[in-house]
Amino acid sequence: MIPRYETKEMKEIWSLENQYRSWEVVELAVCHAWAKDGVIPPEAMKKIDERSGFDADEILKIEAEVQHDMIAFDTDMANHVGPEGRYIHLGLTSSDVEDTASALRLRQSLDVVIRELDVFMKDVLEQAKKYKHTPSVGRSHGVHAEPITFGLKILNWYSELLRDHKRLENAREEISCGKISGAVGTYAHCPPHIEASVCAELGLKPDLVSTQIIQRDRHAVVMFALASLGGAMERIATEIRHLQRTEVREALEPFGKKQKGSSAMPHKRNPIQCEKICGMARMLRSFTVVAQENVALWHERDISHSSTERLIWPDAFHLAHYMLKTLGRVVRGLDVSPRRLQEDLELTGGLVYSQRVLLQLVEKYNMRREDAYLAVQRNAMKTWNGEGHFLDLLAGDELIKGKIDRTELAQLFTNEYYFRFVDEIFARSEE
Repeated sequence: MIPRYETKEMKEIWSLENQYRSWEVVELAVCHAWAKDGVIPPEAMKKIDERSGFDADEILKIEAEVQHDMIAFDTDMANHVGPEGRYIHLGLTSSDVEDTASALRLRQSLDVVIRELDVFMKDVLEQAKKYKHTPSVGRSHGVHAEPITFGLKILNWYSELLRDHKRLENAREEISCGKISGAVGTYAHCPPHIEASVCAELGLKPDLVSTQIIQRDRHAVVMFALASLGGAMERIATEIRHLQRTEVREALEPFGKKQKGSSAMPHKRNPIQCEKICGMARMLRSFTVVAQENVALWHERDISHSSTERLIWPDAFHLAHYMLKTLGRVVRGLDVSPRRLQEDLELTGGLVYSQRVLLQLVEKYNMRREDAYLAVQRNAMKTWNGEGHFLDLLAGDELIKGKIDRTELAQLFTNEYYFRFVDEIFARSEE
């Protein structure tokens, strides 16, 4: 059964058929390089190009006997070509083909993720602009702090995604690397100019110093970039989950007309898509540990990394791509309630303006900061205990009313002061 998180694009890239196809591309590029050197005669090269092909089922049959996937592939490819098939895999070791071909598939996968991230970031930015000036309450430690705009909250997500985009682009550059350097990286049977020719044909750069393999720090960078993106998506999903709680209800993920939230409780509207994103991010993060473990191999190589990469590479890209598509639908259909945002902003009876009152007492009326803090805090605690609105309590405080009258205090309880730089923040974020 195919996992439901597989996407069509990634399924194609990580299919067995595409694995063999990428191996064929590398083998042919090596043949082309040998042909330029005169090692493969022109007529033989022509026949290799014309007859080249493979049969996946036949390869698997051969592999079952020889217990070596590359030998099975080269045997089948040579059978397709005929006598000229003797030139296939000339001077190579398996990892020359496998690692160079893996670079092609990893790059293809990164291209798909980056394209999907572009779409997602556009959706996030549009929502940020839509709610650019919508008042909301900012929270620290889960507790109301000071006013913010809902759009600025979303713009912060966008800013993090920009960094993840750059990390993915850097990872793409890091992994776009091939090697045709032989069994221990000495080019004993295949000189460096063959590698250079192959990499040029494939749009890769030659690894400066390789062993039998391309070193796995490059691949660890790719896994980290995907995990970092997963972390950003998890943060967005976690925020929406909090905002959807019954006590908050400021923003909810979309809910279909025929959708049902619970088999037992008809009233339920659960943030299941965001919960799914959070769970998948944990799995995606776990792959970075495996990728790091794969860096330290014995001597010029062992194959302890190989079995894990067959799992973590396709799974990581399937997850990242699925998560982007899923969270994109959530963000596009986000059900935001400006009314609830305003109600929650006013929930604490004006406490969110406490710092502005504190600073006014210190800066304008020259109160000692400690005295001003204690006076403001004293009335804030009364507000927490339900003894009145913060503004009323401050206005009646003996220490404070001797400094600021109620009219001036009321002017400190406005949102415009807190939002005066929002346009500037948006402007520099879109540069």
